[in-house]
Amino acid sequence: MEINHNEVYTTQEAQGLLKVSKSTIKRLIKNGIIRANKVGGTYRIMGKEILRAVSPKVESDAAEIYQKIKHKVAQKIKEW
Repeated sequence: MEINHNEVYTTQEAQGLLKVSKSTIKRLIKNGIIRANKVGGTYRIMGKEILRAVSPKVESDAAEIYQKIKHKVAQKIKEW
Protein backbone atom coordinates (compact mmCIF):
# COMPACT_ATOMS: atom_id res chain seq x y z
CA MET A 1 0.00 0.00 0.00
CA GLU A 2 1.32 3.41 -0.93
CA ILE A 3 1.38 6.30 1.54
CA ASN A 4 -0.03 9.48 0.02
CA HIS A 5 1.92 12.57 1.09
CA ASN A 6 -1.20 14.77 1.43
CA GLU A 7 -3.62 12.14 2.76
CA VAL A 8 -4.88 12.29 6.36
CA TYR A 9 -4.71 8.98 8.24
CA THR A 10 -6.19 7.73 11.51
CA THR A 11 -3.92 6.09 14.07
CA GLN A 12 -5.32 2.68 13.05
CA GLU A 13 -4.48 3.32 9.41
CA ALA A 14 -0.99 4.52 10.37
CA GLN A 15 -0.54 1.37 12.49
CA GLY A 16 -1.35 -0.75 9.47
CA LEU A 17 0.96 1.19 7.18
CA LEU A 18 3.87 1.07 9.62
CA LYS A 19 3.03 -2.45 10.84
CA VAL A 20 3.32 -1.44 14.51
CA SER A 21 1.15 -1.99 17.58
CA LYS A 22 -1.32 0.49 19.04
CA SER A 23 1.04 1.24 21.94
CA THR A 24 3.93 1.88 19.53
CA ILE A 25 1.95 4.39 17.45
CA LYS A 26 0.90 6.17 20.66
CA ARG A 27 4.54 6.28 21.80
CA LEU A 28 5.67 7.64 18.42
CA ILE A 29 3.11 10.43 18.69
CA LYS A 30 3.84 11.15 22.37
CA ASN A 31 7.60 11.38 21.72
CA GLY A 32 7.10 13.65 18.71
CA ILE A 33 8.54 11.19 16.21
CA ILE A 34 5.26 11.42 14.34
CA ARG A 35 3.37 14.69 14.58
CA ALA A 36 -0.40 14.35 14.84
CA ASN A 37 -3.40 16.56 15.48
CA LYS A 38 -6.18 15.58 17.83
CA VAL A 39 -9.59 15.92 16.19
CA GLY A 40 -12.67 15.07 18.23
CA GLY A 41 -10.76 12.90 20.68
CA THR A 42 -8.80 10.94 18.07
CA TYR A 43 -5.51 11.66 16.35
CA ARG A 44 -5.13 12.38 12.64
CA ILE A 45 -1.75 11.99 10.97
CA MET A 46 -0.66 13.48 7.66
CA GLY A 47 0.91 11.07 5.20
CA LYS A 48 4.02 13.25 5.04
CA GLU A 49 4.54 12.63 8.78
CA ILE A 50 4.41 8.87 8.28
CA LEU A 51 6.86 9.12 5.39
CA ARG A 52 9.16 11.34 7.44
CA ALA A 53 9.12 8.82 10.29
CA VAL A 54 10.25 5.96 8.08
CA SER A 55 12.90 7.88 6.17
CA PRO A 56 16.55 6.88 6.63
CA LYS A 57 17.37 10.43 7.79
CA VAL A 58 15.09 10.06 10.82
CA GLU A 59 16.74 6.78 11.73
CA SER A 60 20.23 8.29 11.52
CA ASP A 61 19.12 11.33 13.53
CA ALA A 62 17.66 9.05 16.21
CA ALA A 63 20.90 7.06 16.35
CA GLU A 64 22.90 10.28 16.70
CA ILE A 65 20.69 11.52 19.55
CA TYR A 66 20.98 8.12 21.25
CA GLN A 67 24.78 8.27 21.05
CA LYS A 68 24.83 11.79 22.53
CA ILE A 69 22.62 10.72 25.44
CA LYS A 70 24.70 7.59 25.98
CA HIS A 71 27.86 9.73 26.12
CA LYS A 72 26.31 12.17 28.62
CA VAL A 73 25.18 9.30 30.86
CA ALA A 74 28.64 7.75 30.76
CA GLN A 75 30.16 11.12 31.73
CA LYS A 76 27.77 11.49 34.68
CA ILE A 77 28.58 7.99 35.88
CA LYS A 78 32.30 8.79 35.77
CA GLU A 79 31.69 11.94 37.84
CA TRP A 80 30.05 9.89 40.60
